[in-house]
Amino acid sequence: MARRPKAHIASPRYWPTWLGLALLWLAGRHLSYPFALRVGAWLGRLIHRLARRRRQIAEVNLRLCFPELSEAERSSLRMAHFEALGIGLILTGYAWWASDAKIRRLIRQVDGLEHLEACLSQGRGALLLGSHFTDLEISGRLFIQCHPTAVMYRRHENPVIEWAFSRNRQRNFVAAIPREDMRKTLRTLKENHSIWYATDQSFKGPGSTLAPFFQVPAATHTGTSRLAKISRAPVLTFNCIRLPGNQGFHLIFKPPLEGFPSEDARADATRINALIEEAVRLAPEQYLWTHRRFKKRQGLPDPY
Repeated sequence: MARRPKAHIASPRYWPTWLGLALLWLAGRHLSYPFALRVGAWLGRLIHRLARRRRQIAEVNLRLCFPELSEAERSSLRMAHFEALGIGLILTGYAWWASDAKIRRLIRQVDGLEHLEACLSQGRGALLLGSHFTDLEISGRLFIQCHPTAVMYRRHENPVIEWAFSRNRQRNFVAAIPREDMRKTLRTLKENHSIWYATDQSFKGPGSTLAPFFQVPAATHTGTSRLAKISRAPVLTFNCIRLPGNQGFHLIFKPPLEGFPSEDARADATRINALIEEAVRLAPEQYLWTHRRFKKRQGLPDPY
């Protein structure tokens, strides 16, 4: 059966999305940071109340990853996560439409930028591993205040959201590379640019392996090993943590991984997952627990 063509982005079915983007524009242009945090937290609590399925997914993930916590502690962490989710959504307006001066005021501390600069001095580009935290979009905008970078992304199914993502990525980053475009990825590295991307979501296919994440087997992409081997680009991690209160953000660049890639793709994936776990423990409420991280595990049951 032929697939129905997608509606034009001006179609009435997308008017609610356009309204949402307009509200994000207002947030980015006119809300102070403290007020944006309050609005975001309120929005997150509303999502927690209404999004029953996402709430259940978060419950499963937190139970698997933090078995040492009591049920009350996990419930509190889940609510804090949804508040962070709402804040991240509101701060997407900052990421896309706030001025550079407004963004720079949010940077409280930067550690390890010299590691990225040292990697680029080798002339082979650099692969920067990020993670799917709730503040992912504004993390990129904060990143480029410190150093220009390219970004790798996955296309969104909603054409209006994809339009907004594409427009803002093209404006803010050295290049915006669809994750399947290996040729452009290698060319960007050859031009000695860094590429920031995240590989911490469930992946099924020949380029995946089961690797532990919080000691739980997770379907994990092995593409970083292959890309590092082909390009000979150094691999390092970048994390962006939102600090308590109205302090702003802490940007962390870690040293490049030594002995990476190895000849064992699963060992490499395990190593990357451990680095992501280390970052998550800095601010566990800010990690994207509403994603089904433990699905698509060959031979293992789906916990959701």
